[in-house]
This record gives sequence, C-alpha cells and structure tokens, in this order.
Amino acid sequence: MRNPGRVMRAANAVGAGVFAASVLIAHGALAADTGQLPCKSTQECNENAAKVGANAPAEGKAHTSVSDASEDQFYWLNKINKASTVMLVEEGIFPKELGQLVAKGVDYTIRQAQQPGGKRPADVLQIERIMTDHVGEEASVIHAGRSRQDMYATYRAAKLRDQTLDFAEDLLSLRARLLAKAADNLDTLMPAYTNGVQAVPVTYGHYLLAYEESFERDQQRISEAYRRLNLSPMGSGVMSNSIWPLNRARLAALLGFDGIVENSMDSSQVISSDNQLEATGIANSSAIRIGVMMQDLHTQYAEVRPWLLLQEGSTYTSSSMPQKRNPGLIMQARMAASDVVGLSEAVVIRAHNVTTGMVDYKFEFDDLGVFPRAVKMIDATKRVFDAVVVNKPRALEELESDWTSTMNLAELLLQKYQIPFRIGHGFASQLVSYGRPLDLTPKTIPFSVVTDLFAKTLAKFEQPAQPFPMSEAEFREVMSPNWIVLHTKSVGGPQPAETARMLKEAQQKLAADKAWLAEQRSKLAAADAALDKSFAQLLPPTPAQ
Repeated sequence: MRNPGRVMRAANAVGAGVFAASVLIAHGALAADTGQLPCKSTQECNENAAKVGANAPAEGKAHTSVSDASEDQFYWLNKINKASTVMLVEEGIFPKELGQLVAKGVDYTIRQAQQPGGKRPADVLQIERIMTDHVGEEASVIHAGRSRQDMYATYRAAKLRDQTLDFAEDLLSLRARLLAKAADNLDTLMPAYTNGVQAVPVTYGHYLLAYEESFERDQQRISEAYRRLNLSPMGSGVMSNSIWPLNRARLAALLGFDGIVENSMDSSQVISSDNQLEATGIANSSAIRIGVMMQDLHTQYAEVRPWLLLQEGSTYTSSSMPQKRNPGLIMQARMAASDVVGLSEAVVIRAHNVTTGMVDYKFEFDDLGVFPRAVKMIDATKRVFDAVVVNKPRALEELESDWTSTMNLAELLLQKYQIPFRIGHGFASQLVSYGRPLDLTPKTIPFSVVTDLFAKTLAKFEQPAQPFPMSEAEFREVMSPNWIVLHTKSVGGPQPAETARMLKEAQQKLAADKAWLAEQRSKLAAADAALDKSFAQLLPPTPAQ
C-alpha cells in the first residue's frame, strides 16, 4: 500500500515545479529565440544576439582585403540562402512557386541592407525574420534540413578560404620584391653567419633567394591546404544530415567550393579545427622567417658602419639624440611577425582540450584576427625591402676585415697539394689565432709568418718538413672572398652563375604560383556568377524587363 505522506509530498513537489515553471515562463526565462528579439538597426540586432550568447560580430575587426571587409556574416548567410533556394527548387523538394516566394524574401533582405537605415544582422534567425516579415512565414521553409551549425560552418570555411587566398596574394608580392632585390645583388659579397659569427662569404642575392625559396614552400603549403580548405559543410544540418534529400554537392558548387566534407559530423564539428590549425600554421611559418630576416637587418644598426641599412627617408630621428636614425620599419615588421606567431599559437590553445561541438575551436582564426595581422606583417616587410640600401664596398670591407675565407684554404691545400685536411685545418686555425690579436687580416699578415706557422703545424702533427706549397700571390688570391665565391662548385652555391640560374627558376615558380591564385579567384568568380544567374531566374521580372 502506498504511503499517503509520500504521495502528498510528491504531489506538492510537482505542484511547486509547475508553479516555478509558470513563473519562469511569465518572466521570459525560456531560451531566447533571436529571431523574436526586436531590433531596429544592425547594432541593436547584434547587441541583442550577443546578450544571449548567440554569434555576433565584434566591432572594429581588421580585414585582409576590401572584399573580406564587405563579405561579412550577413553577406555569407544570404549567399547561403540564395544557394539553398536554388537547390531546393532544382531538386523539386519545394514547388517553384514557393521557391519564388522565398527568393523574393531573400532578395528583399539583401536589398534593404543597402538602403539608409537597413539592417545587416549576423544571426540566422534575425535574417530570417527580415525575410518572413516581408513575404510571410511560409518563407521559413528555407531552413528545412539546415541549422546554424552547418550554415556557420560554411561561412567560416568560406572566410578561412578567402583570407588564406588574400594572404597568399600578399606573400606573392613579397616574393616578387625579394627576387627583384636579389637580381640587383647577385654579385654583392657579404658574410654569412653561424652562431652569430662570420662563417663564409656568400652574396646578398644568394641570401635573399634562400628566404624567397622558404616563402615559396609556404605557397606550396597553401595550394596543398586549399584542397582541404575549399570543401563545403553545407547541408549537413546538425552533424547527422536530415530527412530532406538535400543536394550537398550542388550547394557546394553554387558557393564556390570544390566539393563537400562527406562525413556530416566532420563537416561542422571536426574539420573546422583541422583547417584552422593548418592554415594559421602556414602564416606562423612565414612569420618566423620574417622575424629572422628582420633581426638580421636590425643587428646591422648596432654597427658603427652598417653595410645594410634603410634609406635616410625611411627612418625617424630621436627627439633628443640628433645622430640617431631609428629603423622603425624593421621594428614594425618584426613586431607584426611576433603577433602572428602569438595569435596562431592562441588558435592551438583555443582548440585544445574541448569537447566535440563546442564553439571554442570553430572560428578563432577570425576572432583573433590571425590573417589580417599576417597581411599587415607582409605589408610591413615589403616596406622594409623597398627601403633597404646595400653598401657593397662596405660589405666587402666587412668580409676582408676578418678571416671568413679560412675554411677554403684548408680545402684547397687538400685538393691541390694533398695536404691532409686536418693538418690544413689546423694550419688555418693557427693563422687566425696569430692574426686576430694583432689586428692582422689575410691581406696584411706577413707571408713569412704564414710559412713559419705552416712548418710548426707540420711538426705538431709529426709530419715531415716541407715548404709551404703556395706562393704569396696565390695565398693572397685564394684568401679573398671574391675568389672563393667565384670558385664555389655544385648546385645551389653563391657563385653568380648558379644564383642566376636559381633566380630564373624562382621567377618561373613565382609566375606559376600567380597563375594558380588567379585560377582560384576565377573559379570563385564564376561560381558567384552562376549562383546569381540561377537565383535571378526565381525572381519576378523587374519593370525594366
């Protein structure tokens, strides 16, 4: 038999729960429908959405290009609406008459935003409300089989795709500048450094080609990643598709994607993280190399007589020290590079340690402004190289003031005179140890000292005595940086003929990469035109027609 007291307590609890629920309802405590939140302006719409935690754009965001600024979330959600309307009619999911009604509502939503006082909300339901207020609730059928999940995933995929292309375009421009500067400096001798110490003579053209080639690898990474970036999530609903037979491939084509992300869970919940990490990682890669190049330039300003510096009009003076010419352009580029490295790592941190379906990892590249900052970094770097002036005589003087050519002395003693390498290396090292404290260089060290040190080195290694095999003229010649660079062998070296060959190949790769980018831009433009044409066929004729 039931306990009457327990039954009474349960009844009271139910009654209290019903009463509490009625109070919550009365006070509007149910989940907010953003489409029902009244708003009279874009700002008010976005503020209302933000108040309940719905997706809303941040004010004052930076952009990668003019088109990136104009193609905001409102733009893309309406573009998705256009593609959805076309596909639903083409597939016979809804009759053409209903499709025409929906198209009228979508068209009105886009056009009203272009008028003074028009609204550009970023929320799906707020946009739908503008449409249904104009043509009626029947137009809400456009949402059949869709969700914020796949719509926002599609917008984010498109945004990442387009910002990555903008970054690629700017990177092409930087590469062109580096190649032009390299072409002017194929025979400009300079010291190369390891561990911060002069190591071997190379040319400035050789140095620039090395970094241009690294940026070309970033361009390869972009084109390879683009095959994964340019896949559409649209039509996958909330991870599991829907009961509607949506043509996802047609939606992808209308929106400029090369295909679809097949797995419906992957499409909106997994690949967004993969693609962001891959794309921002490429920007990170470029940033690290740019930081190194800026440091190489900046260290010159610690020299009393630098051989690489910015032209006078590209520096700024101190407010109190008239002798100073501060390289602000270099510092700005280096700081921007540091920002890109930090922001790209923040993308990794945001994506770390969250459960599937959370918003943390879905759009952080845009929230954090990684690519706008990356474009700013590239632009700052281009300004640096536009302003760089090379003092060729001073660079040669820098080389000749040290023993940078010593390694090749040991190599030549082995190659031409069969002096074992370790003995030749020990002899060359003895020359440096003797000469540096006395401020002697390969041009000024007495030849008698050279022959004496050679004899002592042979004795140290317990080798038979023999005369130093080179004449003084030959010794002075082979110790000159110019001789060494001219006589360097093998592929990829700093010898002018080889750097000229590498320059030509780099220019060809640059042209091919420009053509690839132009092809992608052309395909996106063609998709836009096809979408506009198909959508226009659902609209009633204008009076002019």
